[in-house]
Amino acid sequence: MSAQRTRLPNTLYTAEQCRALDHTAITEYGIPGFRLMQRAGHAVFAEIRRRWPDVNRLTLVCGTGNNGGDGLIVAGLAFQQGWQVQVLTLGITPYHEQLQGEALQAWEWANALGVVTRPWSPMVEFTGELIVDAILGTGIQGEVRGAVREAIAKINACHRPVVSVDIPSGLCSDTGKCMGETIAASLTLTFIGLKQGLLTHQGPDVRGELLFDSLMVPEELYEQIPVSGFRTDAEDLSDLLPARPLSAHKGHYGHVLVVGGDHGMGGAAMMAAEAALRSGSGLVSLATRSAHVSAALARTPEVMVLGVDASARLQPMLDRASVVVLGPGLGSSAWADQLAQAVMSRPHPSVIDADALKYLQPYRHSPAQARARVLTPHPGEAAQLLDCSVADVQDNRFDAVRLLYERFGGVIVLKGAGTVIFDGDVVHVCAEGNPGMASGGMGDVLSGIIAAFLAQGLSPVDAARLGVYTHARSADLCALQSGQRGLRATDLFNQIKCVVNGLELGERV
Repeated sequence: MSAQRTRLPNTLYTAEQCRALDHTAITEYGIPGFRLMQRAGHAVFAEIRRRWPDVNRLTLVCGTGNNGGDGLIVAGLAFQQGWQVQVLTLGITPYHEQLQGEALQAWEWANALGVVTRPWSPMVEFTGELIVDAILGTGIQGEVRGAVREAIAKINACHRPVVSVDIPSGLCSDTGKCMGETIAASLTLTFIGLKQGLLTHQGPDVRGELLFDSLMVPEELYEQIPVSGFRTDAEDLSDLLPARPLSAHKGHYGHVLVVGGDHGMGGAAMMAAEAALRSGSGLVSLATRSAHVSAALARTPEVMVLGVDASARLQPMLDRASVVVLGPGLGSSAWADQLAQAVMSRPHPSVIDADALKYLQPYRHSPAQARARVLTPHPGEAAQLLDCSVADVQDNRFDAVRLLYERFGGVIVLKGAGTVIFDGDVVHVCAEGNPGMASGGMGDVLSGIIAAFLAQGLSPVDAARLGVYTHARSADLCALQSGQRGLRATDLFNQIKCVVNGLELGERV
């Protein structure tokens, strides 16, 4: 029996939807639940052998649900190969009396082979060279406590490779929140449906390398269960940038106007403008403080720069622009208020970022204006917009984007690890990017990229999806070349060209 590891799918599911997938596979496609469990165990054991070919001593820590049953299958397979197997069980003794259904079948199968299970104790010493985490699955409710918490903490402290079965124990599969002590896996192999929480918030911190196995369920199964969202990647986006015709000219690719750069913050607006150029906008203008004009022209002479010290000077620039970016380095002065009012009163497709987000409340748009708007808050800005704490936003980023949409409309781009995008219809998550992006100016670059794609005719949601991916993938390419620490926002500019041209050619660079 052999399950097949595949590339990560683009469809995302909640825990409830994953249970529906399992149930449908069993009841409508006649695949016994124990067979699915066997396939999961085979997949985990095959991956261990492939990844760690010299290992032959395993410690498995098993809970009382189906996740523990998967672990018991791995234990039996390893035992059959002559490996030294240590199986530690959580729950009351005797362990098998707590098991039901497929998990009980797995225990009976492993027990018949000669696998011995022992109850977990804080005094136990792990004998395995590698730990298999089969404690908690997707049904976690509330904070991890008691013996489970102790076991997870001891696993994390043992400094050995850890493979998590389906999901790291302690991680909420719907939100990506660590529910107290959570396994820090070296590798997670998830099954049948890709859990959305693995891609955002704290999920990327604890999952390690993420692999997927469909357990050979029929493709038709996925047509019967609704998805919670979609993962954004190069394959998903490649048709958004068609090859340019030989007769193309700058007028075909839009005119982005960046408005911002108060005293001491001119660099933010300059970076947004240059990012728009690097992403293919035909024309880019910058309206900023007069004190910044010389620096902006010296850095990027292709950008048309005008010193704007009063909103009256901004009006002709707004007349010529097709897309406006409002916010990078805008600040909170009377000057900022004038410029924000001038921009917000116009119907342009727009990217509202950084300091401009606070102007959303007083300057309400019509539904048509709102639909043409992309909002790009980080969690702190989202918390201010929703009048809640940053922890509230992060603890359920999927709910947060929906609340932001209900309040402000448009397309919401909630930045952070696993950026979440929502247009009122479909959720998209981008799992690209790296911690090196935690530096000033990254959000300014993103706003310019998204605006460039709006200017080139993409819908707001497609511009947001492509912009977020391009931004994150460019940062990953930079990190591959020179590491994450010390990554600057301006380092992305040359890589942005590589990414957008690679997508145009249908390649992943």
